[in-house]
Amino acid sequence: MEETAGPGAVQAPGRTVIAETAVAKVAAIAARSVQGVYALGTGGPRALSALRDAVGGSDLGQGVRVEVGQTQVAVDINLVAVYGEPLQELAARVRAAVYRAVEELVGLEVIEVNVEISDVHLPGLPEPRAAEKLH
Repeated sequence: MEETAGPGAVQAPGRTVIAETAVAKVAAIAARSVQGVYALGTGGPRALSALRDAVGGSDLGQGVRVEVGQTQVAVDINLVAVYGEPLQELAARVRAAVYRAVEELVGLEVIEVNVEISDVHLPGLPEPRAAEKLH
């Protein structure tokens, strides 16, 4: 049986540019999907994100920085882990999820995914108020 080419297989003249914002959002969504990730970003930006969420906006790429080239991308993820997760294993799972999502959905080769675990969240404890986080 002969396979037919789907719409993605059509080779037509033109250029595709994928913005860093788009790549960062794909990476952030992949990282958040990993069990054991409480949040992305550090205290100050997380507090600002909570304020944005409260007024109806959000920054899905928070906690992610990317460098996009013609065919390759490098990703830096900053996250807060849930207490009790083995941190090295969590970082490895996040790295694998980001590699997979960016390569499959964006179509660029991922040359590295750096994971920084900046904090650990204790479930059951209330989050500090946004004003306290900014000081």
